[in-house]
Amino acid sequence: MSTLTTRAQDYSQWYNDLILKGGLADYSAVRGCMVIKPYGYGLWENMRDVLDKMFKDTGHQNAYFPLFVPKSLFEAEEKNAEGFAKECAIVTHYRLKTDPNNKGKLIVDPSAKLEEELIVRPTSEAIIWSTYKNWIQSYRDLPILINQWANVVRWEMRTRLFLRTAEFLWQEGHTAHATKQEAIEETERMLDVYATFAEEYMALPVIRGVKTPNERFAGAEETYCIEALMQDGKALQAGTSHFLGQNFAKAFDVKFSDKDNNLEHVWATSWGVSTRLIGALVMAHSDDQGLVMPPRIAPLQVVIVPIPVKDPAGKERIDNKALEIMNALKAQGISVKYDNDDTARPGWKFAEYELKGVPVRIALGLRDLDNNVVEVARRDTKEKTSIPLEGLTGRIENLLTDIQSNLYNRALAFRNENIVKAYTWEEFVAILDGKGGFVSAHWDGTPETEDKIKEMTKATIRCIPLNNPFEDGKCILTGAPSKQRVLFARAY
Repeated sequence: MSTLTTRAQDYSQWYNDLILKGGLADYSAVRGCMVIKPYGYGLWENMRDVLDKMFKDTGHQNAYFPLFVPKSLFEAEEKNAEGFAKECAIVTHYRLKTDPNNKGKLIVDPSAKLEEELIVRPTSEAIIWSTYKNWIQSYRDLPILINQWANVVRWEMRTRLFLRTAEFLWQEGHTAHATKQEAIEETERMLDVYATFAEEYMALPVIRGVKTPNERFAGAEETYCIEALMQDGKALQAGTSHFLGQNFAKAFDVKFSDKDNNLEHVWATSWGVSTRLIGALVMAHSDDQGLVMPPRIAPLQVVIVPIPVKDPAGKERIDNKALEIMNALKAQGISVKYDNDDTARPGWKFAEYELKGVPVRIALGLRDLDNNVVEVARRDTKEKTSIPLEGLTGRIENLLTDIQSNLYNRALAFRNENIVKAYTWEEFVAILDGKGGFVSAHWDGTPETEDKIKEMTKATIRCIPLNNPFEDGKCILTGAPSKQRVLFARAY
C-alpha cells in the first residue's frame, strides 16, 4: 500500500491522493477532463438514484435535450450568454479530411464549415426554452416539471478532480409555471430536496441561503443555494436552485393564455447538482487513512474478509458461514462483498478497504466461528468489537445507522464550531487567515464592497442565510450601516 499525504502536510495533495488511490477517478488523455472509475461511478449512481426518486416524488419527469445549442439561441438571453461566454466550447466544422501534405494525419475540412456555430452546452436553458415555446399555449399545459441527467462542458483553465473539470456529470431541472408564486415555491422546494439529500444521505450539514446579485446565476432573478464547510475551512457550494422570473420566457417568446384568455409570459426555474458532490463528500468526512463513506450512499457498505487457514475443512466452514452472512445482509438491501481472494493477505485487504472508506468490515476466522462471534470494525471511529453471530444482521443494520448519524453529527459540530462572528476588519482577516470557516459579518449591501473584500481577502459572500435575523450593525469594511450579517468564506 502506498503512503497517503496527510491533511496537515498538504490538504490539496491529500485530496488528490484519496481520489486516485481510493479508486474514484483518474486523469484522462483529454486536458481538464477525468475518467470516473467504477467505484466512483458506483457512488454517483447511488447519489443519482436517490435524487431521481426524490425528483419524481415531487412530480418531476426525466427527459433529454441535445448536447449542442445553436449560437443564436444561446445569445437570446443576454445575461445568460454573457455569464457563460468565456467558458464555452464551440463546434465550427462537421468534417475532417486527410492532410494532403502529411499522410496519415487529419485536418479540418474548410469546406465543411457550419452555417451557424454550435455551443457545447454549458447549461441547457436556451435549448430547453426554445423547445418549451412549442409545448406551451395554454394554462392547461402548465406546469412543466422536467429534469435531465446529462453532461455539460465548461472550459475551465484550472481544473481539479470532481471539484472543477471541463466536462462533468449533473442533473438540471427546468420548470415552467403560470404564476410567479408557483415558480418561487418550486425553487424553494427543490432547494429543500437538495438540503435533505445532503444531510440525510451524504451526512453533510448545509446552510440554506440566497446568493448576492454578484454571485447570482446569469439570467436569474434569485439564486438559492446550499453551502457546506470542508475540513480545511473552505466552503463549497453543494447545490443551487434558481428563480428565473420571466427572463427566458421573454427571450424565447414563451407565452400562454390564462383562464381569462389573457396572453402572459411563463415563469421559470432551473436547479442542479453535479459530480462535485463527490468532492464535497471526500473533503467533509475522510481522514488520513483514506476515504470515509456514509453508509446510505456507499458503493459498498459491508465487506467480509476471511482469516485464511490451511485446512480445507476449516476453509469450507469459513466460506459457508461468510456466504450465509452475506446472503442475509443482501436480503435486507445491504450491499456486501465477500473478499475470498487468496492472493492478498488479510492485513492488505484491511488497509485497502479502509482506504476505500467501506463503512463496516467483518473479519471471520475459525476461532471466531468456534466462539460464535465475528470481529467487526467500523470505518468512522476505527473501533473493533466482537459481535455474536446470532442476530448479526440486525446488529449490522443498527451499526450502519449509527455510523451515518455519527458522520453527520461530527460534521455538524465541526461546521458549527467554525461559524464565527467578526466585529472588526482585523478580526475578519485574522479568522480567514487562521483556521478559516464561515465568517459572519455585516456588509453594506453594495457590489463594490463585495468585490473589494474579495480582491483583498479572496473571500466571497457564500450566502445570505434563509430566515436570517436582522440586527443593526456596521459593514465590516466600510463602516456603513447594515441590517444583517452574511456568511463570508474562501471557497472551492
